[in-house]
Amino acid sequence: EVQLVESGGGLVQAGGSLRLSCAASGFTFDDYAIGWFRQAPGKEREGVSCISSSDGSTYYADSVKGRFTISSDNAKNTVYLQMNSLKPEDTAVYYCAATAYYYCSGYGSGDYWGQGTQVTVSS
Repeated sequence: EVQLVESGGGLVQAGGSLRLSCAASGFTFDDYAIGWFRQAPGKEREGVSCISSSDGSTYYADSVKGRFTISSDNAKNTVYLQMNSLKPEDTAVYYCAATAYYYCSGYGSGDYWGQGTQVTVSS
């Protein structure tokens, strides 16, 4: 069974940090890129970042460059999103998604999706 499980969300004050995790199982992790997406209330889902498990290539939305860092632990089939200098506008449900044979020229289309984790940044 394919699973993507996000964790690490929560409530943090503006300027604070959180680290999200996306634990993958049920597929060949090295063949996939993992993208992070977010959706705020009343807004469309948007891509945040992506990392290719095969070559380590990464991609970031302009809105998070310099604040967020994506990384991958292939031994644990887990991707992390370190979020620093958080802003109230980062408040959203964050999802990870796996896309096969993708090298992160964007965020990927998402063959598999997690259930999401809530991030709330207070001002």
